[in-house]
Amino acid sequence: MENITKEKNCAFYASDYHFEMISLPYISKSMDENKEIIILTENNLKDTVNILISKMNLDESKKEKILSLDWNNNDLKKFKEISKKSKEDADLVIFIKGKQNYIQNINKNIEKWINSNKHVKIIDCYEFFEIENKIDKIANEYSKVLGTSKL
Repeated sequence: MENITKEKNCAFYASDYHFEMISLPYISKSMDENKEIIILTENNLKDTVNILISKMNLDESKKEKILSLDWNNNDLKKFKEISKKSKEDADLVIFIKGKQNYIQNINKNIEKWINSNKHVKIIDCYEFFEIENKIDKIANEYSKVLGTSKL
């Protein structure tokens, strides 16, 4: 099957908080660019993101916008949202966060939901401790690797 996504990036995280710290600046910038953000996650992140956002120096409207994203694990609902936004040819940024097996399964299925939208950026976010011996191999399969210091 042809890979129809526009861009594939990755990130490596040590904990849910670390994932959020890496992704939030990128999410904020994407929101400023009017991109649609969808977070497919193997576990619910609502509690940790609420704690992190409450401690950040952001204006209240930005905090509300970030917290309005669906940070919970409900893949089917999010696949339907991806399909709808793709049909609208929206600029999409999709984070896929979880263990390697979860990321692979989501990526196998996501192309079916994207349709022919070429305005899609997928960021696969791997748990560092699960794949630490394979980081270089995995990173070489992507255009960019997001980090905590520079996006």
